[in-house]
Amino acid sequence: MANPICISGILFLSVFSLYSPLIAAYNVVNFGARGDGRTDSTAGFLRAWMSACSSASPATVYVPRGNFLIRAVSFSGPCRSRIQFQIDGTLVAPDNYYVIGNSGFWILFYKVSRLTISGGTIDARGNGFWSCRKDGNNCPAGARSMMLMWCNDVLVSGLTSYNSQTIHIGIDHSSNMKLQNLKITAPSGSPNTDGIHVESSTGVTIVGGTIKTGDDCISIGPGTMNLWISNIGCGPGHGISIGSLGNSYHEAGVQNVTVTDSVFTETENGVRIKSWAKPGGSYARSLLFKNLIMRSVAYPIIIDQKYCPDNSCPHQSSGVKVSQVIYRNIKGTSATQQAVKFDCSSSNPCSGITLQDIKLTYLNPFYKPTVAYCSNAIGRQSGAVFPKSCF
Repeated sequence: MANPICISGILFLSVFSLYSPLIAAYNVVNFGARGDGRTDSTAGFLRAWMSACSSASPATVYVPRGNFLIRAVSFSGPCRSRIQFQIDGTLVAPDNYYVIGNSGFWILFYKVSRLTISGGTIDARGNGFWSCRKDGNNCPAGARSMMLMWCNDVLVSGLTSYNSQTIHIGIDHSSNMKLQNLKITAPSGSPNTDGIHVESSTGVTIVGGTIKTGDDCISIGPGTMNLWISNIGCGPGHGISIGSLGNSYHEAGVQNVTVTDSVFTETENGVRIKSWAKPGGSYARSLLFKNLIMRSVAYPIIIDQKYCPDNSCPHQSSGVKVSQVIYRNIKGTSATQQAVKFDCSSSNPCSGITLQDIKLTYLNPFYKPTVAYCSNAIGRQSGAVFPKSCF
C-alpha cells in the first residue's frame, strides 16, 4: 500500500518495494490552476508539466475534479522519465473560438515518449466555430482538440472528448501508440470533426470506445503503417476512411491496416478508401476489413478514386494504387441499394480485392435487392456473397 507524503506542494507516493521507484505527483492546482471554469489555468498546467518533465523519477501530472479553462498549450519533451497525465476533471476551451482557432491545436503533446494520458474530459466548445463556418463568415482555420506529434510509446485511455472545432484527436509522426476506451462526441452536422486522425505514423492501436461525429469516426492519412482498429462503435459520422490520398504527387502510402469487430450505425459510409482523381505515386495495400456490422449505412463498402467533396474536381485518373484488400464477414443493412461500390482508377485499377462472406441487404419499404458496382476493379469472391459480386 502506498503512503502519501506532501512536501512543498509535491505529493510523493512511497511504495514498500525495493524495485519500485518513487513517483512524484504534480497537482496542477498547486501550480496556480483553478477548477472554477473561468480562471485561465494555462500557466499552472505548464508549470506542473515542466516540473514533471524534468523529474528524475516517473512522474504524474494530476488534474483533480473541476472545470479547468486553458488556452492553446504545448506540452513538450523530451522528458527525463515516464509521465502519467491523470485527468479526473474537465479541461474546457475559452468560449471565444478565436482564442484557439488559429493555433492548429488546442492541446499538443510534442516529442514526448513514455506517456500515459488517462481518464477525464476535454471540451473544446466548438459550437461557435461551426456556426461561423456555416454562416460563411471570416473564420479561423480551426483547432484540433488533442495532437500527439513526434511521440512514442503512448497510451491514451478512458478519455472523453466533446465538441472539437475540427479533429478531436490527431496522431502525426508517432509510433507505438495505443488509444483505448475513448468516448468522442460532436453533433452529426458539425463540419470536419473527425474522431481520430492518424498519419505518418506506425504501430498505432485503437481499441474500444464510441465515436459520434460530423465527419469520419477514424480517418487514416498518408504514411500510416501497421494500424489496428477494433471494437469501435461508429455513428453518426462518415465511417472509417483511408484517405483522402493522392492530393500531392510524392505522397506516402498506407499499408497494413486492420479494421475488425466494429459496428457502424447510420453512417454515411462504412469502410471507405478514397483518393483524388489526379496523378501521383501513392498506394493503399494490405488492408483487412472483417467482422463488421452495418446498421442502415448508406455505402457499407466503398472505394472511391474520384473523390471530390467540393465539386472543383480535377477530372483526371488517380495515381493511387489500391491492392490486396480483403472484406470478410461484413453483414447488416444498407440505406442505399448500392451496398458495394468499387469506383477505381482507370490508369491504376484496383487489384487483389477479396469479398468473403458478405451479406448486406437494402433497408427500404420495397425490399429491393442490394447491388454491387465495379469500375476498373479486379478481384474474387468466396463463401456466400450478397449482393452478388461484380468482378
